Amino acid sequence: MTMNAARQESPEHRPSDAQLVALASAGDTSAFAQIMRRNNQTMFRTARSILRDDAEAEDAVQEAYVLAWRSAGSFRGDSKLSTWLVRIVVNEALTRLRRHRRRAEVISLDGETAAETAAAEENMRRVDSDQPEREAMRAETRRLIESRLDQLPEAFRTVFVLRAVDEMQTEDVAACLGIPEATVRTRFFRARALLRESLSREIDIAQENVFGFAGDRCDRIVARVMERIADITPGGR
Repeated sequence: MTMNAARQESPEHRPSDAQLVALASAGDTSAFAQIMRRNNQTMFRTARSILRDDAEAEDAVQEAYVLAWRSAGSFRGDSKLSTWLVRIVVNEALTRLRRHRRRAEVISLDGETAAETAAAEENMRRVDSDQPEREAMRAETRRLIESRLDQLPEAFRTVFVLRAVDEMQTEDVAACLGIPEATVRTRFFRARALLRESLSREIDIAQENVFGFAGDRCDRIVARVMERIADITPGGR
């Protein structure tokens, strides 16, 4: 099977993970290419979440696959193939992280220190107004919020803008619009709920493509690993 064929495998002819591992263990490189294409996205996202660098994450994924190729025969199916591969890339990514930090402390994903938590929270709260990329992100977020505000019913939209954007008090908004304060509160809470729901849907859709690894990136990893595997196993198919 060629790499193109592996990339275009159809559901009805889709071999199981166990079958692919068995073929890869016997030296079938095209089977291993299928394994990579099935797991590239998860592998990259995992490495990227640890290393926070695209290039480093790609290198970690490549190294993890080479390790997996060398030890394919040790996979016994006690866990999912994807789980086995992710464990390998996690270990590789953590090893690289330790190397870059140049310190002997143990890095673990099963716990966190109070200092790490505090530092992370501070970073999330920090406002870096002098960074152009952050300003661009804010501008994009602002445009998204504005577009969603435009979709609210007019009565809700006006109340929300006056209360949340202009920060007017409830009684002042009621006076401006000539409506009871209770109506202002009801419309404001409803507008906020609708806006949150709309933005939440946008986030749900966007997060599906976080640290995406399709197309050229996927092909690049497969090609590089195939080259290394060829050097390890000259007679590999």
